This record gives sequence, structure tokens and C-alpha cells, in this order.
Amino acid sequence: MDLVVYVPLLLPLCAAAGAWPLATRLPPHIATWLLTSAAVALAALSTAVLGFLALTAVLRIPLVASLGHLSGAVIRREDPASLSAALVAAVLLAAAALAAARSGWRRSRALVRAARQARCLPGSGQVVVVPDGAADAYTAPGWPGRIVVTAGMLDALAPAERDVLLAHERAHADNHHYLFTALSHFAAAANPLLRPVAAAVAYTVERWADETAARRCGDRRLAARAVGKAALASSRSAAAPGRARVPAGATGITGTLLDPVRRLTGGRGPGPVPRRVAALLAPVPSVSPLLVAAAAAVVLVSGVAALDAAFDLHAMVELAQAHTFLTRS
Repeated sequence: MDLVVYVPLLLPLCAAAGAWPLATRLPPHIATWLLTSAAVALAALSTAVLGFLALTAVLRIPLVASLGHLSGAVIRREDPASLSAALVAAVLLAAAALAAARSGWRRSRALVRAARQARCLPGSGQVVVVPDGAADAYTAPGWPGRIVVTAGMLDALAPAERDVLLAHERAHADNHHYLFTALSHFAAAANPLLRPVAAAVAYTVERWADETAARRCGDRRLAARAVGKAALASSRSAAAPGRARVPAGATGITGTLLDPVRRLTGGRGPGPVPRRVAALLAPVPSVSPLLVAAAAAVVLVSGVAALDAAFDLHAMVELAQAHTFLTRS
């Protein structure tokens, strides 16, 4: 293997740097698909490369080399990674596998629990109105999801704004937005460099629902007003004692009140809800072929580098075996 093996370990930094521009300059549904796909692909490729590097350390063990009929001298000569670097890769691989397994297990349990809670909600319709004075609205994960709206939230909004609220929540349910957030967080667990990408996905799914609601209601200013009023009402009752806990994985119109947009922007500028309101008052973002191509190029280069590393590792093993065969002959 040559030094190209390290490329998939560095490219997630490019994805992290480009997450916020992609989230704000592309149509939200395209940004969500692109960011989630890139996060999963880059996490898988970086984990695979760590596996390749860790394997070179295993191949240097005399017992393993003997069992595989490998020449240790060839392995050491052809492998660009030092033994210390290979051991570090092995430790990182174990940490990534453990973190991914833990995240996957916790997310899966939370989603299953939330789906069960959704099935236990009263009534047979998709929308459930809860007699709670605290203002809240969210979509519980499921297939399909259930939309929970409190009486306090309905009281805080005008009739036309309630239509926006329900359209927003139906967009979450129809497009299964919880799957995008779950996958992006799973990728970030495997590779912490991708945490900004997961944070961007949490923002873009809300923007996706905002744009869907605005399109269905036919009034972007009305949608912006509804988002702002819902967030304000929810923030006022957020600290209310005895407020019911929102199921894990749920998405909602006020879901980014505390989301990681501040971390994405370094704490500068307005919070996520004012940004969403401003985006609704502006024209719909258009597709930027350059941004899409740049994101695709990052994943493509990482994939090519990982594939090249896999071929090099295979060639190195074959060369080490051939050297052993010729020496014994």
C-alpha cells in the first residue's frame, strides 16, 4: 500500500467544512439526501481503511505470517505504515466499531420504543391532540409516524398557522426524516469528524419540512410566521414542570430550538429558528451543480483511494506469499 491509504481518513474533514454551505445553499431535500449519503459512505470508507492498516499489523505477527506463508521482510518493505501507525489504526478501528455498535443499538432501541409509544396513542388517525397546556408538536417515529400536537400549541396559533404546523409534521412523517437523522448520527459515531455533517442533517430535515409546508399552504410568509410563533410558544413552555418527554428520534416544527447549528456556525449569527424563518422569507434555494459535484467528488475520491488501498494490500499479500514460496523452493 502507498500513502493514498490515508486519504479516506482525511476527507471527512472536507465534508465537515462543507456541511453548512451545503445545508444552506441547496434545496433542503437535496441537501439532506446528499449529506446523509456522504456521511454514511465516508464513515464506511474510513473504517475500511483503518481495517486495512490494522491488518498490516496483524500480518507482521510471526505466527500469522507463518500460517499465511507470508514473508515478513516483504510485508515490512512494501507497507508504507510503520508498526506504530498500524497499531494506532487498530485502536481507532476498535473504538469506531464499539462507538458505532453502541450508537446503533441505542438508536434502534429508541426508535422501536418510540414506534410502540406511537401505536399506543389514542385514536386511529395520524394526528393526535393531547390535552396539555404546554405548547409542543412533534412526529413520533413509526411506519407511518403519528403526529402529536398539544392543545397549548393549537391555542398559540391561528387557524391558517395550524395548517402550516400540520403540513410541517406530515412532511416529517411522509418522508421518514428520523431515518436520515439516525443514519447521520450513526456515521458520526463511527467517525467523530462527521459530527458537523450530522448536525447539518438535523437542520436540513427541518428546512425540508418547512419548505414542504410552505408549498402546500401556498404562502411562504405565513409559513415563516407559523414557524416563528410555534418556536416562541414552545420556548416559553419548555421549562414547564411535568411536561411530557418527547420520544427519542422524534422530529417537529420546534425540533431545532436546541440543535447544533450554533456549533456549525461557531456560535455566530442567529439561532436555527431565526435562520429557518429567514430562509422562508427568501426565495427557494436552487440546485447548485458545483456544490453537488464537489460533495460527490469527495466521496468518489475517498472511494477510489480505499479501493486502491485494498488492491495494494491484496498485491502485497500475494507478493509476500510468492517470496516465501520461491525462498523455500
